Amino acid sequence: MRIDLLTREYPPEVYGGAGVHAAELVRALRRDIDVHVRCFGAPRDEAATTAYSTPAEFGGANVALATMGVDLLIAGDTAGADVVHSHTWYANFAGFSAKRLHGMPHVVTAHSLEPLRPWKAEQLGGGYRVSSWVERTAFEDADAVIAVSAGMRRDILRSYPRIDPERVEVVYNGIDLTDWAPSDDPDTVRTLGVDPDRPSIVFVGRITRQKGLPYLLRAARLLPPEVQLVLCAGAPDTDEIMAEVTGLVEVLRTERDGVVWIDRHLPRPELTALLTAATAFVCPSVYEPLGIVNLEAMACGAPVVGTATGGIPEVVDDGVTGVLVPIDQADDGTGTPLDPDRFVRDLADALAAVVADPERARAMGQAGRRRAETHFAWDAIAARTIEVYERVLAR
Repeated sequence: MRIDLLTREYPPEVYGGAGVHAAELVRALRRDIDVHVRCFGAPRDEAATTAYSTPAEFGGANVALATMGVDLLIAGDTAGADVVHSHTWYANFAGFSAKRLHGMPHVVTAHSLEPLRPWKAEQLGGGYRVSSWVERTAFEDADAVIAVSAGMRRDILRSYPRIDPERVEVVYNGIDLTDWAPSDDPDTVRTLGVDPDRPSIVFVGRITRQKGLPYLLRAARLLPPEVQLVLCAGAPDTDEIMAEVTGLVEVLRTERDGVVWIDRHLPRPELTALLTAATAFVCPSVYEPLGIVNLEAMACGAPVVGTATGGIPEVVDDGVTGVLVPIDQADDGTGTPLDPDRFVRDLADALAAVVADPERARAMGQAGRRRAETHFAWDAIAARTIEVYERVLAR
């Protein structure tokens, strides 16, 4: 069986959870089957991996059109694959076109949904209408759609009711339990500007509407003064969201110390040391199909305080591996809290309760590590993915 896995992100050019997922899935799949990766960007030196740059003619085009230009180059090269497997709308058009051109089945993994990210219109302009069309067309035509959580599966069927529910399968994101493991390294933590002897709350994520960072920054004003807030946050979607976050951080720093903003991509040894030292990890997302960052934190032994939305409740066992923060959300696709002030207070209360009881926090972190080991190992996820390939080929 030869699988051509199509993805925009692939190491070293990874900026989000979909890229992490693609890299880890490929590594696990290659133990059993032939996988050729076709990705965007600069040439890679990895065997059976081909990268594609944007055609010169699309250099100044809207990002959605430039993406489709790359996708057509990829589709032309997939001849001979048994299955094409695309990740995110950026590669969906390549998978759709490859299926039509060469006749092999197309599997899509849904890491997020365009109808539930309307703020992307700020980033893509009219290209958001194009990306939405690409996603809908590819999903409705795909031989199988993999959802990374049961919550995501419900969102897919609600957003695209023409899809046969029998073709939508749940295969969780996973975590490499060797690379992501507790690392007690207080010296490294200090070099990052964090005091390992003070309680700390760590956030890791892109600066985008879905990650809920502005709500966290407002909640941080309500935390006890000894608590440090560590933001590993970069890659803003737009200048506007960057300006909003920057302003909130500046205000917060006038009110309290211990606000650490790390805007560079941290190598894994530094990030695992930071997560191991954390009293709590926080995921204030208003939209999160699953949240690989939560798995990474759990694997490092950090309790997770996360919004009770999307796939997060399938990862965080409330009261056992962390705390879920309730949220009532608008149903217009934005995920905006209906009562933002209440959400901010509830988030602050949950964080304050965890940091106030270090022993309980430690116990939840240890339970989180066990849960990651039991439910989210990549070998089992790769096996489930191969089962999906086998079913579409049988059909």
